[in-house]
Amino acid sequence: MEIEKNRQVETEEVISNKPAQIRILRPKKKNKDFQNGVGYLFVSPFIIGFFAFTIFPMLFSLYLSFTDYEMGGTATWVGLDNYIRMFTNDPLYLDALNVTFFYAGVAVPFRLVFSLLVALALNKVVEMVGFYRTMLYLPSVVGGSIAISIMWRQLFGNDGALNSLLAAVGLPTHSWLGDPNTAIWTLILLYGWQFGSSMLIFLAGLRNIPKMYYEASSIDGAGRLKQFFSITLPMLTPVILFNLIMQVINGFMAFTPSFVVTNGGPMNSTMLYVLYMYQRAFRYFDMGYASAMAWVMLVIIAIFTAIIFKSSPHWVHYESEK
Repeated sequence: MEIEKNRQVETEEVISNKPAQIRILRPKKKNKDFQNGVGYLFVSPFIIGFFAFTIFPMLFSLYLSFTDYEMGGTATWVGLDNYIRMFTNDPLYLDALNVTFFYAGVAVPFRLVFSLLVALALNKVVEMVGFYRTMLYLPSVVGGSIAISIMWRQLFGNDGALNSLLAAVGLPTHSWLGDPNTAIWTLILLYGWQFGSSMLIFLAGLRNIPKMYYEASSIDGAGRLKQFFSITLPMLTPVILFNLIMQVINGFMAFTPSFVVTNGGPMNSTMLYVLYMYQRAFRYFDMGYASAMAWVMLVIIAIFTAIIFKSSPHWVHYESEK
């Protein structure tokens, strides 16, 4: 009891202008400094890693983008030459930019719509819903890997499973990866196949919609289609906003499918922006030019994200704003 009493005297401070019964416990300054020190110690690996592997490389890349630097050589300051060269003296850069815009413009809506449809179907499932979620999420777990991209190349190859299936039923085969008109669509299909993460977010949003809205609309005679456009879709708009931003970023930064499945071919029809940037950096060792490309892509993604956020007040519905 004596020890407990002494400890209380050390750690408690009575505020004089408060009622006598109210006591505010304040840790001693020494203990507070110790606790802060422990906190800084635990968070220091992240802070060091953030500055060493994120901030410093970004700033160094920004500097390199204004230089004529080849890997292993000496950086020579050239000002805006790399940025001017992209749009005036590099047709392949413009082709890569066009291919990337087309890829993101088609693949992102395709994945969002498909994942929403699957989420709506799963929202109706009562039994074994955990099993179905796991099975449908698996492609997203392994979908970005090299192995899945190799499998995709084998699936759509000249002697792949798709052509074998077409030949088995008497239909003509096709060089899906060798035709410039179809190669990009195989990559879009692969992007849509990785719908698991978006689907789970949509499913969580669907589960949070109060059922009383549907019950009230049913009493008023609203059908399922009317309920979807009047209740489900408006209530899901915050989730759609989040998924849209994440998928737009992923779409512009896609690399592995074009690198492994088609390697940018045929005739550069699948030359995505990041793949071309990789080739400039590590095939031609043109690090200054590749750094400038990276910063242009950062600006493009920032512009699209800003446009989406700017337009969100016109189509995103928050229940708290009622």
